[in-house]
Amino acid sequence: MTESTQGERVVIVGAGVIGIACAHYLARAGFRVTVIDKGAIAGACSSSNCGFICPSHVLPLAQPNAIGKALASLLNPNAAFRVKPRMSAAFMNWLWQFSVRCNRKHMSYAGGHLKSILDSSIGEYRGLLSTLPLDVQWRESGLLFVMKSSSGVREFEENDKFLGGEFGLTARRLDGSELPAFDPALKTGLAGAFYYKDDAYLNPAQLCSAWSALLIRDGVDFREDCALQSVEKANGRITHIGTNRGQIRAEHLVVAAGARSAMFAKSLGCSIPVEPGKGYSITMQRPERCPKYPMLFPEHHVGVTPFEDGYRLGSMMEFVGFDNSIPQRRVSQLKASAEPYLVEPHTETLIEKWYGWRPMTWDSLPIIGRVPGIDNAYLATGHNMLGMSLAPGTGRLISEIVQQKQTHIDSSAFSPARF
Repeated sequence: MTESTQGERVVIVGAGVIGIACAHYLARAGFRVTVIDKGAIAGACSSSNCGFICPSHVLPLAQPNAIGKALASLLNPNAAFRVKPRMSAAFMNWLWQFSVRCNRKHMSYAGGHLKSILDSSIGEYRGLLSTLPLDVQWRESGLLFVMKSSSGVREFEENDKFLGGEFGLTARRLDGSELPAFDPALKTGLAGAFYYKDDAYLNPAQLCSAWSALLIRDGVDFREDCALQSVEKANGRITHIGTNRGQIRAEHLVVAAGARSAMFAKSLGCSIPVEPGKGYSITMQRPERCPKYPMLFPEHHVGVTPFEDGYRLGSMMEFVGFDNSIPQRRVSQLKASAEPYLVEPHTETLIEKWYGWRPMTWDSLPIIGRVPGIDNAYLATGHNMLGMSLAPGTGRLISEIVQQKQTHIDSSAFSPARF
């Protein structure tokens, strides 16, 4: 424990994977860490996603074709990428800011910064999982993007060329005739696929459970059902926070509350333009012919994860506010979307139906850094669809920023001050 951090308490708001990662790196730096959450550990978007750790996912949601898809979705409640009209000034501003960034220049800019933190994070994961007793079904198996049609292959080929030319990310191209031998779970007659060998996956619920348990053992204080209600400040610094379970002294405060982070903007006196992007997953018993590789089917917007003890389909991006329903049509749509690709696309034994709200920023970049105007408050939110992938890199950055150290990657593009 260093002299500068001796006895200093950091309070982290949010016990999802980002909050857990921040707690790990801050505790390792010698801080006393308290993590609070209005619900349970990993009770929101961190538990039942597809678990992809994907340095191949450098392209932002803000792409040149995104606005056209959003407009088309206004009249289609079954669209995989859907925007529901609603009268909210904040959301309308978010959509406008998003739209002006849907161009190749911003795609290159955002992609470059996402690549740096994605590469950082997968390196951190490898280090953590080689040194800590975390049994999380980690598999460095790569990620397979499978196309049903020749037009889908041509479209993705352009995407792959852009990734290779701009970021040095290249995939192995597979013809449709090769796919049943590459993974016998795939049907014959598919058009082709692209295999990114450097991607990985894990079980997100097991990661959050095992990692938080390890931190608790090492002295990190996790408080569930503990909601932030007020922030007390003096001389440009936070001194205490008020919760439904009493007051907590805080030398530093980190807000890592995912899609709900925006509700703290007023008390922190800053802008946090995060909108909830709703996604769904269903987890089933493994089929007899289960995929060997995690997969994405871009034409049908569905991801597949073959866990040891289950089989998951996940998809959708809905801008519908904090809607907490799981419509049966979305469950049926997930199953139907996998049917063109897999010999056994789903099984009868349903283990879990789930939804989560991804914290979406209008520029597709996370928000990581000090809150403008407050010396000891920080944001670690807005990770869009990449929270699981970006968690360790974020935790390390927050620890460096709190300690006022030089960050291991350029974090300027993630700064809260950009808003």
